[in-house]
Amino acid sequence: MGLLSDPQCRRALARMLVRLNTPLCILSYALGLLWFMALPPLAPRTHMSENAMGSTMVEEGFELGDRAVGLGREFGVQKDRVGGIPVSWLVRTMWGLGLEVHEQQFSVQLPFPDESRERYLVRGTNVYGILRAPRASSTEALVLSAGCVPGPHNNQAVGLLLALAAYFRGQIYWAKDIIFLINEHDLLGMEAWLEAYHDVNSSGQWAPLGRAGAIQAAVSLELSSDVLTSVDVALEGLDGRLPNLDLLSLTSAACAKHGLLCTLHGKLQHPAPSLPGGLQRLLLMALAQASGQPRGDHGLFFRYRIEALTLRVINSFRQHKDDLRALGRTLEGMFRKLNNLLERLHQSYFLYLLPSISCFVSIGIYFPALGFLLLVLAPRLLPLLPPLLVSHFAGVALYTLPVRGQNLAAKHFPVGEGEAVVLALTGIYIAGMALPHSTHRAWMVLKLLALLELGAQLLALALLNFSLGFLLAVTMVPAAAAVAPTGPRPLQVLLLVLASPAVSLLVAVAAERELQEAPAAPWEDWQRLLTALAQGLLLHHTHGAFLCPLLAMGTYPCWLLLWNVLCWGT
Repeated sequence: MGLLSDPQCRRALARMLVRLNTPLCILSYALGLLWFMALPPLAPRTHMSENAMGSTMVEEGFELGDRAVGLGREFGVQKDRVGGIPVSWLVRTMWGLGLEVHEQQFSVQLPFPDESRERYLVRGTNVYGILRAPRASSTEALVLSAGCVPGPHNNQAVGLLLALAAYFRGQIYWAKDIIFLINEHDLLGMEAWLEAYHDVNSSGQWAPLGRAGAIQAAVSLELSSDVLTSVDVALEGLDGRLPNLDLLSLTSAACAKHGLLCTLHGKLQHPAPSLPGGLQRLLLMALAQASGQPRGDHGLFFRYRIEALTLRVINSFRQHKDDLRALGRTLEGMFRKLNNLLERLHQSYFLYLLPSISCFVSIGIYFPALGFLLLVLAPRLLPLLPPLLVSHFAGVALYTLPVRGQNLAAKHFPVGEGEAVVLALTGIYIAGMALPHSTHRAWMVLKLLALLELGAQLLALALLNFSLGFLLAVTMVPAAAAVAPTGPRPLQVLLLVLASPAVSLLVAVAAERELQEAPAAPWEDWQRLLTALAQGLLLHHTHGAFLCPLLAMGTYPCWLLLWNVLCWGT
């Protein structure tokens, strides 16, 4: 505090910060890049946070790999014969498997033709079958989807989907409906189905659908061969949204159980992960997420709060080969675990980056890299750092010290512990006004920062408690807008003091008594204010009420910054 209270020291500190502006910018930028590059070694291993999807004694029994191959080939023949999705064959086949079958015809008008097919109007049909849960009343559902695309691509995905439907139909343990969806025209068909399923009609024309339960999770399949060497997991959805990390952990564990090689962005994870390899996969994910384009049909489910991913089967030159039986058992295990969910996936992370399929970097670890980069924009404001730090330090002290120091105050002063808390609040609040302020001449920049911070706080507060945000805005906004180190200072000091949070609370206490037609003397209003402060602290520490920390660490520091602006140059 001595460094900040001595005007000569403050000026010397400001000159030093200005002189070191360029080196500090370079250092901050380099730290941001190095932090991002060092993320792979900092990544902990993924784990299952949802107990309902933990390890069980389940043994998967899917044995219809050959039938999946046959159904996929027959689907390809029918698709070539009709020149598109074979609706009649799919409906007949699904009915034969015991599903409740529905079809959806849709049309979408594009604002301009796409580059691949040069089409303005897209017409198509989605076909889906619902396996009603024998142990529940159609309140929740899971989705397994495969796209119908031109050529032989994805024929085997449809075949495996139908084979799984046949196998699932014979099981009695399902507590959720399972929807088997074959969508046409990729994302356009999937969007049409999702909008119709959720009764949203914003981008095309289609009729309402036969519905199952609320969809909890979805898996989309992409495979063109009945032989596979690895399964690539596609996570990134529209606008870079990601599924809950538990869904990835479930997929990885299910693949490992059945000996399938699981990859991310087509890159293998080596037994001893290296920094270059982890950084390569991290950059690939960052670029895919930054593009905002979904890496599969699953990418449209996120806007409906449905966790989803795409499994893309790869048949490469690797020596180890698997068949559809292993992939079918993997999907069976995943759906049986998802069938155990009692609520939506929420216990794990939604914001993360992946240097490998088995390791993740959470937002708390990777966000400082962005912070260092953004700090480059701030060194020009470094001379304003002392008043910013001091004001917010005073707010933290106002929040923490009264309760923590109540026993010490009660020992040395003839007051009770409750009175000690209130007196400490009052003393720290008034002492904040006497803290040193900077003498730098960029007072308008400091006022701008104070106004931006105060505006953001009041806006956020109004979303939680409109009345509180509105009342604080009524009292504080005029003074905050008018305060300046120029003009009639006594009048501005009076205006700013009247707009302080403490005076605002006192006015609110008095106004409440007047509105209740129970006016009181000023000293009684003061006593009620002190009681309200004590009750606010008690509510925060016992029930988690947010008013106390908001005023102490948010509104009060902003007001102190405005006090610094008013006292600039004195």
